[in-house]
This record gives sequence, C-alpha cells and structure tokens, in this order.
Amino acid sequence: MNSRGAGAVPKASADSLLPARSSAQFRPTEAGNALAGLFVNRTNGSTDQYRDFQNAAQQRLDALGTRHSGTTLHLTGALQEAPREFLPPDEEGCARLRHLDTSLRMIEAAFPEVGTDAEICRLTCAMLEGAWRSRALTPPRAEEPATACDCPLCRRLPTPPARTLDDYRWRQSAGRPLAVKTWPYRRELDSVLTGGWSWTRQLNDLEHDLGHRNRFEDDILVFHEYKRVIDTIDTTRLTQHVEDRLAENFSTNSARALVSGLFAAHKRSVDEYWLRQHDAGRITLPPTNPLGHGSYSLLQMLDCLFWHVAPDTELWQEENLASLLLCRVIDDMADVRADALTGEISNFWLAEMPAHTKAFYAACAIALVKYGCTPEAHRPMWNTWLLTTTVVWMGLTGRHALWFDGITEGLPPSEGCPLCDLQPNPCTGILTHGTALTIAPRPAVPALSPRSAELSARCRARHPGAWPLFDAELHAFEAVHGPWRGDADNAWEILRRTYVAAVEASGAAPSPDRARQVQQDAGVVGSERFHALHDPLTGREDTALLAYMFGCAHPHFLWNATGYRPTDVAGDWLDG
Repeated sequence: MNSRGAGAVPKASADSLLPARSSAQFRPTEAGNALAGLFVNRTNGSTDQYRDFQNAAQQRLDALGTRHSGTTLHLTGALQEAPREFLPPDEEGCARLRHLDTSLRMIEAAFPEVGTDAEICRLTCAMLEGAWRSRALTPPRAEEPATACDCPLCRRLPTPPARTLDDYRWRQSAGRPLAVKTWPYRRELDSVLTGGWSWTRQLNDLEHDLGHRNRFEDDILVFHEYKRVIDTIDTTRLTQHVEDRLAENFSTNSARALVSGLFAAHKRSVDEYWLRQHDAGRITLPPTNPLGHGSYSLLQMLDCLFWHVAPDTELWQEENLASLLLCRVIDDMADVRADALTGEISNFWLAEMPAHTKAFYAACAIALVKYGCTPEAHRPMWNTWLLTTTVVWMGLTGRHALWFDGITEGLPPSEGCPLCDLQPNPCTGILTHGTALTIAPRPAVPALSPRSAELSARCRARHPGAWPLFDAELHAFEAVHGPWRGDADNAWEILRRTYVAAVEASGAAPSPDRARQVQQDAGVVGSERFHALHDPLTGREDTALLAYMFGCAHPHFLWNATGYRPTDVAGDWLDG
C-alpha cells in the first residue's frame, strides 16, 4: 500500500492539472501553483517494501554497536511552500512561450503518452520567464539582518576560497574523452557526459534487464540530435523530426527527449536574452535570484525527469524524485561559482532562501550518498545508483568541488564532526511531507575485510601521513556497505590520485597550483580508469567505495561549496 505525504497544495483531478491554455496565457505564479499541484497529485508515497529495506539497513548498522541517541533536524517538504510571486513575462517572453507551445502541441498530438511531460515543460518555462523578469525588474529586497543559526550544520559552514575567471576553464559539459569508449561506434557518446549517463543505466539494469542499457538509439541520441539544431529549430523541422525519426521506431523516452530538448532550447534562449540585457547596461541583474525553496525544486524537475528517467512504474515514486532533486543539488554545489559569474538562474546556492536551508540540502545529499552505499538501497527500486554515480563521475572529470574547491588549509577535526555522524537516509519526503536527518556517532567495523585491508596497507606504506584518516574511513565505509569485494588495483590507483592526494594537499601550505594539479589529474585518472567501473563483477563495489570517499569521507571536501555567497554577475560565456 502507498502512503502519500500531505503537501500544502490541494489535490486536483488529472484533468484540472492539464489546462487547455497555452504557456503564454499563464501568469508565472499560476504556472508555479499548477506545477506544484501536478507533482503533488502524481507523486506516489513510499512503499512498504522500500521502508522494510530502509529499516533493515538501520538494524544492521545498529548491530555494530550500542544504539546512540542523536540530534534530529527537520526540513519542510519543498512543495508545502507556496511558489513565489513572479512578474508576468514581457513581450519577447510571451513570443518565446507561444513558439514553445506550438511545438509542444505538435508532440502531444503525435505522442499523447508524454502529455504530462509536455505540461511540465509548459508550466516550468512560464515560471522561468517570470523568475528572470522578476530578478531583472523587482527592486532588491531589504536585506534582513543575519541571524546566527546554532544548529550543528550552520556552525560548520566554511569560508570559501577566492576564485577568478581563470579558475573556470575546466568547466566543459562534454569533459575529456574517455580512454576506452563506452559505445565506440557512436561519436556522440565519446564524452564523459554521456558515458557517465550510460554507466548509471548499466549499473541499474544488471539484474532487472529492462533493456535500457542498449536503447540509446531510442532516446539519448535523439536528444543529442535535438541539441545540434537548437539554434535553428522551427516547426517545420520539428514536424519532420517527429514524423521521420520517431514514428518509425517509437519509444516513450524518444518523445520525452524531444520535450526535454524544447526545454533546453527555451531555457537557453531566455537565459541569453536577460544576460544580453545586463551586458548592454539596460538592466542590472543582482547576483542572487528570486527562487525560493519550492520554486527551485520545481524548476529542476523536468531536466532531471528526462536525464535520469526511471521505468514508468517508478517515475513518480517519492524515492526517485528525492534522488533527482538531490542529484541536482550536488551538481549545483560544484557549479555555483561559475553559475554566479554567468548569471545562471537555476542554481540552488544563488536562490533567496536561508543559509540553513541550503546547508540542510547539502547534508541531505551527503546522507543520501551514504544510503546509496548500503546494499539494501539497491533492491526495491531501479534508479538507485544515481547519486553515487554522480559523485564519482564528477570526481573523475575534475568537476567535483572535492578537488576544485576542497583544497583548503588544514584538516578540520574529525571528533564530533556532524557530517561524519550523519546517518544514512534516503530523504524520501524532501518534496512532499518533509524529511529528518539524524546526527549520531557513526559505527565502524572492528576489522577490515581482506580487500579493504589491502587498500589500507598500500596507503600506510606509500602515504603514511594520510593513512590514519584513510584507514578510519575504510572502517566506517564497511560498516555502511558491508565487506568490500572490489578491484583493489583500480580503486587504489584512483584513490591515491584523488582522495589521498587531496588530503595531503590540505595538510600542506595552501597552494592554488597544488589544488589545480589534483583537479587536473583527477580528470586524467578518470579517463584512464573509468572503463573499469563498467565491470559487472566489481564495478558496483568500486563505485560504492569511490562515492563514499568522494562524497562522505572526512574532511568532507564537498561541504566547502556550501559556504559560497554570490557577489557579482560578470565574466565571459562558459559552457554548461
């Protein structure tokens, strides 16, 4: 039986959530309310099966030591907060929305299976237009006096290192080519962007065999095609694309790819429109944006629902939606500074919400990565490797805050660290009824399994200064994951050039050059070793260990991105 969280947005019938009006006829606030209502109506609550596996993981951890009472922190569900009031779009915005609506209606007529996806696109773009115009034309709000938050998370917020434009030359969506191509017969799939995407689907699909591993011709390639014509698309081209490309070999995901392509095209056009206005001096964009707790979450979901699409039976499951949102949060943690320079609006750390909320979301991402390292996490749902593979992929392309922003002076103490002591948590109700994090002393296994012990011995022999921390994290990892049975040679080669190198760099004198060396070599070792993570025998084991060391292990390099505060909108155009 399903249980549904009670959001503040009232339930509505499916028909009332799919109005006949076009995008341009919606006021942005109406669009936000309708979008929230659509998500509340469609979301399926946690199942008994999923809760049983979650309880089994907790009982296994409790058995490693005396159950400790801990601190519990609560976060309200994002959809319980009413979306922000936004200004209506200007004349150019209305024209963009009319063009979008024409294309969406064409897709809906040909493929009614994606009517909900099209409506999400329609409402999201209307809200996006209003958010940009409100950012540009609404007088800045009087800044409220900063209130010191005494929670364990806010007490640990870091001071970020200074950055300049030159620190962002790494930020390319395509990434460096993989040394061993995942799909060598398709040039479009030679980049780490798509290689990481297919890797996640392979890990998900090993037992279930839903056919998603080998269906790239049906969905992801369509999206690549769509992106290539994004600047010249018109309704004639779209009609031909729908009729010639999809009618012949149709899948629901193929049509979803078209909807996502339309969203990407619209978002790019509205972003560039307002940034050109700013660059020409006709408006002045503030470095923040008017997105709130709920509107940020809604704005991200269309992108996530396509890129990380689950089987239709699980698409609207709360556990799946929580993973999608927190995957975007982790991506924003790495990209926030570059997004501030270019004026990107859909970044969590630029939004107008309390620092505590941002810190809580970052902590949720860490807790979900920990949960994704447990064997229990991967049984009830198909799309369960998303956050773990995201953390590893970013670490192995040099994009991760772990290397880019994490090399700071000195190592914080691990005793009493609230981030170390975050208990694994799937954060299921983060959109609907809310979620709670528990901070309690973390368990550790008394002795390492043979392959983990081999990693520890290598570190002790070659990097004795980093060994005590590395060994302690292996003990904590095996408490969460169980005995590790991965490829010791592959894992050690990656870890010594990423996690261990970053720990050593942090213990030395601050050096931007040293930080850049670690970052760049992370991309090199990723292109050298990424293919080994596809091994069906050891790939999941290696992925879980790397995700833990990149996302959860002390000194929590990832956490350093939470201290960022935007100061300006300036700089050149960057890809991504």
